[in-house]
Amino acid sequence: MLKITELLDLSNTIAAPLFEGKTYPWEALGDIGDFILELGKTLDPEEFDTPYENVWIAKDVKVYPTASITGPCIIDHGTEVRPGAFIRGNALVGKKCVVGNSTELKNVVLFDNVQVPHYNYVGDSILGYKSHMGAGSITSNVKSDKTLVVVKNGDELIPTGRKKFGAILGDFVEVGCNSVLNPGTVVCRNSNIYPVSCVRGVVPENSIYKNAENIVIKNK
Repeated sequence: MLKITELLDLSNTIAAPLFEGKTYPWEALGDIGDFILELGKTLDPEEFDTPYENVWIAKDVKVYPTASITGPCIIDHGTEVRPGAFIRGNALVGKKCVVGNSTELKNVVLFDNVQVPHYNYVGDSILGYKSHMGAGSITSNVKSDKTLVVVKNGDELIPTGRKKFGAILGDFVEVGCNSVLNPGTVVCRNSNIYPVSCVRGVVPENSIYKNAENIVIKNK
């Protein structure tokens, strides 16, 4: 359930080629910057402005004056970048997304219709279609001991080879307010995280995370 095809619908992102030849979504994290630079060169200047070096923003995107955007970066059609947003580079933001006030992005892919609308930090992470992070929820992307991140799926340990890896959110994931997603967290499709949660490891699909000892399957 951790493979790209089981977590993410690649038809809902301009970044689909980034995942070609890869098994797990976190394998794409090291290639985001170079991918943006190559893709940006192919974007139609009739549809995308280039206000800064290595930054491509669709002409119908609403960017408030106090937002800060550094390349490499692509922001696709219909997205809103609100006051005080801080996009630090290596950020590919999909269609009809919301990057909210005081939200910080770094080395990320946001699929279409993702919302990170209030006081979020999203670093070294991939957020699937229509995923949403509640106010104040963040990804923690470096372990306190600075060792390489391992994805813990029950008793299985999957090495990632990465020092920096925040979280993978599958399609339609809801993260409650003021939650922390620890390094290497994977929340599978259609799952919900209770507010003020401290999450690590894998949260199964179609489930509700109340705490580490209380994860329940949604009623169908």
